[in-house]
Amino acid sequence: MQRRAFASSLVALASAGGLAGCGFHLRQAPSFAFSSIYLASNSAFGIELRRNLEAGGKIAVIRDPAQRDTAQVILDVLQDQRERIVLGYNSAGQVREFQLRFRVRFRLRTPDDRELLPPTEILLQQDQSYDETLALAKEAEAQLIYRNLQTDVVQQIMRRLAAVKAI
Repeated sequence: MQRRAFASSLVALASAGGLAGCGFHLRQAPSFAFSSIYLASNSAFGIELRRNLEAGGKIAVIRDPAQRDTAQVILDVLQDQRERIVLGYNSAGQVREFQLRFRVRFRLRTPDDRELLPPTEILLQQDQSYDETLALAKEAEAQLIYRNLQTDVVQQIMRRLAAVKAI
């Protein structure tokens, strides 16, 4: 019985050592090279981005245009757009499928106009089937898809901001 307990302890120790040796670690909040950022966007996207930036408590998000130059960096949201494109029709000419797109263009710069991130566009898209008899449900589904796309874009921007190392 002691041999079995020793063998199982040895296996557990070896697997824990293997996990530690592979570089595995839990995801942590990103660390930024700046402590204050100016963000003027008041859209739903801008609000979610601001909340994510403020969540760690390490970054002061400045929204007052009069204090813009006091921020270490300025995040300009150049475009924040939702698009709905028709992909297909049925034999009666009714829409059967849409493509939902969420497009954001932004840039990061210092108050003296030195670019840290050039104008960058992120475009995410997802297809959605459509049925005219379920119009209200499909509209609610579209809003949920847009919200998910928006969250994905915010996370991508957070990773790109964390990648900026020199100010």
